[in-house]
Amino acid sequence: MTWHWLERHRAVGPLVALVVLYGVFAAAQPETFATLGNLRTMVRQTSVVGMGALGMTLVIVLGGIDLSIGSIVAFVTVVIAWLLQAGWAPLPAAAAGILVGGGCGLANGALITSLRVTPFIVTLGAMGLIRGAAKGLAHEQKIDAPITWLNGLVAELPRSQSWMLFPPGVWLTIALAAGAFVLLGYSRFGRHIVAVGSNEAAARLCGVRVRRVKLSVYAIEGLLAGAAGLMQFSRLTVGDPTVAAGLELDVIAAVVIGGGSLAGGEGSILGALVGALLMTEIKTGCTHAGLSPWLQEMITGGIIVVAVALDRFRHRGGDTS
Repeated sequence: MTWHWLERHRAVGPLVALVVLYGVFAAAQPETFATLGNLRTMVRQTSVVGMGALGMTLVIVLGGIDLSIGSIVAFVTVVIAWLLQAGWAPLPAAAAGILVGGGCGLANGALITSLRVTPFIVTLGAMGLIRGAAKGLAHEQKIDAPITWLNGLVAELPRSQSWMLFPPGVWLTIALAAGAFVLLGYSRFGRHIVAVGSNEAAARLCGVRVRRVKLSVYAIEGLLAGAAGLMQFSRLTVGDPTVAAGLELDVIAAVVIGGGSLAGGEGSILGALVGALLMTEIKTGCTHAGLSPWLQEMITGGIIVVAVALDRFRHRGGDTS
């Protein structure tokens, strides 16, 4: 059974759920939910979680976790806004912000491999450290930035550009997803990621450079978290050190819903994107239905619990067969 078949197979369940729930919400709110404009809005709103889910998929397949992704996103928005305010051009400021995210991911990987501490503990500590750094750089307030083309990355398209269907940030997410799909499913490095996540000791005996693989995966995840921070900055148009609190839960939920296993060794790039879309669809549908925010949070938490429970049942069934 080949990896690319598994990739498609894992995405089938979430994709069916995505279509069925869309039909339910569309039937309940046909005038507001079942419109092309709302569909485009949901896709745009998924850009941050979707971008973060790409890197988180690689980390979870590796057998790790990153609880600091929300803090990285907030830090990157502050860095980009701070650099723009200092007179930097938009492209270098955006690149610097993404590199800062990569540096955070690389630091997480270095601590995990050097100290041999579990990723949960390392990234839990990093979550506070990076969030604190963001607040310190911003002096605990939002940083206003001059208007540039970065603000249009995930903004609604003007009529003159409606032929693009989606704004550039969405297309960037799709392009990076395609790259991550090829990396994980069709490259030697991707096979090493799966091997380490499935059985680290066996992978080491087979000659896989485990430390290098871990460092590389966390660095890539950091860069993708930086790109998610760029998408978040585009949505906010300011640097906000308090933004993206709890984002790590949405990102991890998207990966698990899409077929990723918290035990490592399994995950789907396509499934993670579908999972991210499913999360956005549920939140949007609940909003259109007039449900309170606290109830939406309960529904999201319930989805995470069910997704993890299904993952455990799936593995238990595989062990007894």
